[in-house]
Amino acid sequence: MIVIRNIEEIPDELHGAFVTIGNFDGIHRGHQRIFRTLIEEAARHGRKTVVITFDPHPQKVLKPERRPFFLLTPLDEKLQLLEKAGIDAVILITFTLKFARTNAETFVRSILWDRLHLAKLFIGYDYVFGKDKQGNADFLRTMGEKLGFDVEEIVVVKEDDTIASSTAIREAICDGDVKLARTLLGRPYNVNGTVVKGFRRGTDIGIPTANIQSEKVIPPRGVYAVITEVEGRKHQGVINIGYNPTFGNNQLSIEVHLFDFHETIYDKHINIFFIDRLRDEMKFESAEKLVEQIRKDIKRTRSILEAYELESGETSEGR
Repeated sequence: MIVIRNIEEIPDELHGAFVTIGNFDGIHRGHQRIFRTLIEEAARHGRKTVVITFDPHPQKVLKPERRPFFLLTPLDEKLQLLEKAGIDAVILITFTLKFARTNAETFVRSILWDRLHLAKLFIGYDYVFGKDKQGNADFLRTMGEKLGFDVEEIVVVKEDDTIASSTAIREAICDGDVKLARTLLGRPYNVNGTVVKGFRRGTDIGIPTANIQSEKVIPPRGVYAVITEVEGRKHQGVINIGYNPTFGNNQLSIEVHLFDFHETIYDKHINIFFIDRLRDEMKFESAEKLVEQIRKDIKRTRSILEAYELESGETSEGR
């Protein structure tokens, strides 16, 4: 997959491509349906596939008061997922306040047509773009008829009554409903970070944990069943996000216990995939009571993860 950061450098080989455009934060099931359709149709007509997206996310520029802005997939992760999906090329447009003032017709003519000479455009069911959100599906069909490209709007993806959208996934994660987020994403929500030294209380009570620091937004305080990737190998585990009230901590910590894992991994990068939520964070009257509950959490987590791996076909260590 090629990544183009300057629209002046779009190669001729992409002219006549089948194209989609959007923020695509999360690369969730709705986005995945767009990409599958794009790739299948392009293959049928012998065309290249192009994704046009923006960096930074427009909300970071248009609503700077929203800090931190909750990105589901930072740019590097988004590009990895697009390449894995089978996209030929990504055009990254730098989003600025000046660019935000571009009206929809100018964007279509100057980029989609003059630069790409696209053959067909695929859009999500509710996608709008351009100044004052003029660029909706009806507008694009009209422009397509004028200039000579087709437009296809992809139908919505739902889980029960919930539409697979970046907003719905953000809300699910912030509510701690990582199972719903996993369903809407089509994969577990992940948090990656570097292992740092903690208080070693897990080691002291016989349940060692890896403490991480991460720049991604994490689910709310509580205990979760997770699968953690360390140096390319996946391990079952349980994670606690919170202040460890039993020990009177005043600093939020993210501590993951990997089952049957005995390596030292300080300063190493790990990736944590959230499968399900077990319970809220609790304060125990003693360390012994805490250990008793953790052992119950581990037993329940093994059952949850074995069911998940059976369903998904994944395999990990520590079962």
